Amino acid sequence: MTAHDLAASPDRLSARFAACRAEGRAALVTFVTAGDPDAATSAAILAALPAAGADIIELGMPFTDPMADGPAIQAGNLRALGEGMRLRDLIAMVAAFRKADTTTPIVLMGYFNPILAYGCARFATDARAAGIDGVIVVDLPPEEADELLPDLGASGMHLIRLATPTTDTARLPRVLEGASGFLYYVAVAGVTGANAATAGDIAAAVARLKAATDLPIAVGFGVRTPEQAGAIAAHADAVVVGSAIVDIIGAGAAARVNDIPARVAAFVAGLAAAVRNRQSYAA
Repeated sequence: MTAHDLAASPDRLSARFAACRAEGRAALVTFVTAGDPDAATSAAILAALPAAGADIIELGMPFTDPMADGPAIQAGNLRALGEGMRLRDLIAMVAAFRKADTTTPIVLMGYFNPILAYGCARFATDARAAGIDGVIVVDLPPEEADELLPDLGASGMHLIRLATPTTDTARLPRVLEGASGFLYYVAVAGVTGANAATAGDIAAAVARLKAATDLPIAVGFGVRTPEQAGAIAAHADAVVVGSAIVDIIGAGAAARVNDIPARVAAFVAGLAAAVRNRQSYAA
């Protein structure tokens, strides 16, 4: 597949946000770490998420030092790495997923070291060929994004940027340079799984961000319950849930149960129902 073919591939993210807007609702974004708790179970979880109601999937790239993540996702990274999951295996997992699902957007989330070790150009080409739609690189600030952004652009992949409660008006335009797909608003000044922000704080933050960009706004970090997800769905274009799902995976792994995908799917179905029952801000 040539670079032109890759760049011309369908923009699943734009299509999914457009579909959700047409339904007058926010999108549900679910995060899991690739290879957690093992490759086979992880692939089964990935396959189960869309049917459970996930509109977009964030797939974590296992890394030894996930500094923006709290204990739940840190543990998920260690489980995945302990089972031998590497970036090449993640890409192969998505390629297998795409044989059955060609429409659900998949965005990788993680840190720059694994991408750099893999090779930026090779990563962009291989990831896009496998059906990956974009990447969130937590520790790659806009000032250093030129190491990756041209390769992503050539392959037709989105670079999704993060904004936080401390991203002020002066900083925001720099954050938005080269950003595409959506803008991920980190609702709390802390690690994943931290306390959730108030609905009022989120509403004000989303309004401020929408005044600066036409990109959809996804809100995450600290969203753990259907009630919280539903409340955020009244203001944002998307709600991101990660640590609560990874906790379910971790508990199942510790108990050595064989129904982890079903447990995850049941929880995600509850989140999806809550999100769909709230009118989205974009509508």
